[in-house]
Amino acid sequence: MKTVDEVEFSPAATPLAEKLLEPALEIIARYPAGRSRSALLPLLHLVQTVEGHVSPAGVAFCAEILGINKAQVGAVATFYTMYKRRPTGEYLVSVCTNTLCNVLGGQQVYDELSEHLGVGHDETTADGRITLEHAECLAACDYAPVVTVNYDFAIDEATPQSTIAMVEQLREGGDLPTPSRGARICSLRDMQTQLAGFADERDGAIADGLAGAPTLRGVTLAQQHGIAVADFNLDTPITTTKDRRDESAKAVKDSDPAVSPLVGRLPASATKPAAKPAEGKVTRVAKKAATKVKAAAEAVTHRHAGEDLPGGDVKNPETRTAEKRNPTMGEPDRTGGATATEPVPSNPAEASGVAQNTAAGDGKPAGDDARPAAASGAAASDVEEKK
Repeated sequence: MKTVDEVEFSPAATPLAEKLLEPALEIIARYPAGRSRSALLPLLHLVQTVEGHVSPAGVAFCAEILGINKAQVGAVATFYTMYKRRPTGEYLVSVCTNTLCNVLGGQQVYDELSEHLGVGHDETTADGRITLEHAECLAACDYAPVVTVNYDFAIDEATPQSTIAMVEQLREGGDLPTPSRGARICSLRDMQTQLAGFADERDGAIADGLAGAPTLRGVTLAQQHGIAVADFNLDTPITTTKDRRDESAKAVKDSDPAVSPLVGRLPASATKPAAKPAEGKVTRVAKKAATKVKAAAEAVTHRHAGEDLPGGDVKNPETRTAEKRNPTMGEPDRTGGATATEPVPSNPAEASGVAQNTAAGDGKPAGDDARPAAASGAAASDVEEKK
């Protein structure tokens, strides 16, 4: 195992390297040779075990130990919300405000908790204990609305009162509240250790038990009403999809009985091609539309290639237009004109707009009118005096 003296770190990364080099190298060793960059995600969690967030020093440490630049580390650290870019409290309290949790009162839980703590989203209380955030989804719709602490489920079917009571217990610093289900609550830095891929040695850190009643509600209702999938057997293995047959080989087999002696012995009904299934209305409409699109695409291709169009119209539209403008090619095209005409307003609003914004002419910007004679004379006298 390398030591801090065997890896060259910048002054910014050295303090973290002295603390984290050994576990960082252990993380990198989990990945194949030449794929060490894949270790960036757990390394960022490892940095947060010390600092509680991904600091510039943490970015430098990850970049230097992986041999990549800091911009690449920063791109990952700023993409995922679990990597914090500023100091975070000891307990990160997340309230789900997504669709189902919101409908069942999640937004009210968040609003009252925010008012109680005096902080908003991604803000930390003055004592440094609680950071509040609203989460888009915590993947527990069956227990909505839900609240997590450091990414562990803490309160199911939460109410503003139960959530505020739990947060106050966290702030007091005594016995930690018992979660509704799942592992015991730990500090954010302890959770980062787990997310970095290291075991949590605390008693009760790993929860066990069966799925709760809300999760099993659908199964329970099915059992109560005697609903079951016909011929369903839980122990039946899942069949795999067969490889697609080689149709060319099948054609050879069907045409040459010598290839397969069994073909000649089979009854006529077995060797007869299957009847083509009748087309439905949707299929017929789709085919008809596809035919029209194909014809239109061919017409465009012919036109751009300068070829004659099929279907009796042998004249290319571009060629026809050119001949109409200049049938003999002996004189200039006079179908257009160089004199600009004012657009005719079609309603009072357009008329008012045109009156206030006269069109520009002679290549001059709108409003760039001729200078007054007096101004022109004054400019001329200035030039004479300079001479």
